[in-house]
Amino acid sequence: MMAMVKVGRHVSGAGGLSYSIGRAVELGADTIQVFVTNPRTWAMSPVDKKEAGLFLKRASEEKVGPLFAHMPYLPNLASPDDSIWKKSIASLKDNVLRCEELGMDYLVTHLGSGKGRLNLDESLSRVVAALDSVAKYCDKTEILLENQAGHANSIGADLSDLTRIYEKSALGNSGKLGFCIDTCHAFEAGYDIRRKEGLDKMADDIDLKRVRAMHVNDAKFEMGERRDRHDNIGQGHIGIDGFKALLSYKNVSSKPLIMETPECKNITWKDEITLIRKLASD
Repeated sequence: MMAMVKVGRHVSGAGGLSYSIGRAVELGADTIQVFVTNPRTWAMSPVDKKEAGLFLKRASEEKVGPLFAHMPYLPNLASPDDSIWKKSIASLKDNVLRCEELGMDYLVTHLGSGKGRLNLDESLSRVVAALDSVAKYCDKTEILLENQAGHANSIGADLSDLTRIYEKSALGNSGKLGFCIDTCHAFEAGYDIRRKEGLDKMADDIDLKRVRAMHVNDAKFEMGERRDRHDNIGQGHIGIDGFKALLSYKNVSSKPLIMETPECKNITWKDEITLIRKLASD
């Protein structure tokens, strides 16, 4: 019997995180990704324990899960600037503790950038050190490394870089580290996920068994342009046939499939969830 396909999207927690569950259900989602703090500032307010309880209660009642959080925009775990790097580690720790308190299953993080001042090995070492510094705080919540498009000196465009971090990190050894593959980022980094050869390359560079989720986003630009611009499903250069190929590859459709697509006049978020569910089930 085929396992049920889990499809969702990143939704707003405006007004209180518990409201995100209702927003997800209205879209037909059965998994969810949210920010657990303001993504555009360093500041974090304490977790509202009543709101946390209500969030988990509604998620349980509506059978929404697993529950994914995403790190804010400002932290840079590879930063060559010690001040920014230490603030980024503090943010990672705060987000992990927040996720533990909220009962989140996973916390997705970008790797950041050496800003052209660090070579790749130095940048990866900064990320490993940052992850290891928060390992002791991870209990229920698993940290997921997200690949990048390769824009603005960002690291992690090559999926094998995520593998290197996993192998060097104490978090990997503890079972509290996994991967989240973004389809737009992979495509823009040069992985032709529309074709078996590109998918095989992806599987060679990263252990798909450790991939806990896929960010399912189309790409506004051609393959390999290294530009991080998401498009709506079927509206970009990956296209419907590309997603069919991806979702029929090995065990990809068994992963939670989460969209981070922009608002669009041609297709609603609810329509996108229905479409991805259909493509993953065919």
